[in-house]
Amino acid sequence: MNSGPVTLLLIAATVLVSWQAFANPRLLERLILWPPAIARKKQYDRLVTHGFIHADWGHLLFNMITLFFFGGLIERAFAPYIGAVGFALFYLSAILVAILPTYLRHRHDPHYRSLGASGAVSAVLFAFVLLSPWSLIFVFFLPMPAILYAVMYVGYSIWMDRRGGDNINHSAHLWGAGYGVLFTITMEPRVIPAFLERLASPSFF
Repeated sequence: MNSGPVTLLLIAATVLVSWQAFANPRLLERLILWPPAIARKKQYDRLVTHGFIHADWGHLLFNMITLFFFGGLIERAFAPYIGAVGFALFYLSAILVAILPTYLRHRHDPHYRSLGASGAVSAVLFAFVLLSPWSLIFVFFLPMPAILYAVMYVGYSIWMDRRGGDNINHSAHLWGAGYGVLFTITMEPRVIPAFLERLASPSFF
């Protein structure tokens, strides 16, 4: 499966920055989402830069593999409407939109930190689900219809966001997923009837 050039560039940039941050705690601390730095020091860039660093190699690998397999498809699907630059802006804006509710919730908490591209990756993934709900995707090597995975993903994220305690920003996953769907519909409203038609005609091939 060939990935798009912007997708590959985003993956390369994320891997490079994350790799550098693994070995440089000062860089990690400068890029991570830390509410006091935004509120007091006006370091608004953290609302985006946190999406280019990760907790560890496993965290990075999971996000980048997902972006590799679905980013190219969405990049090509979006190209006739917004072009390559538009897709890059979609991805960057997804990082921002996905984290804003988290920032607003924790803006007075000096102990809170968040990092990772999961919000933007969720936006890409759910744009794909909207366009191809019955495509089979592999979840831990098991094939599953994209729409079923999406329902399970949303349900699990809501449950874990309310439960808390696992150091994963499930809120960003949910807002990123919602943003991916809304962006796609706003860009091309005919996606809605096409999605409903496909949903009513299951096909796994």
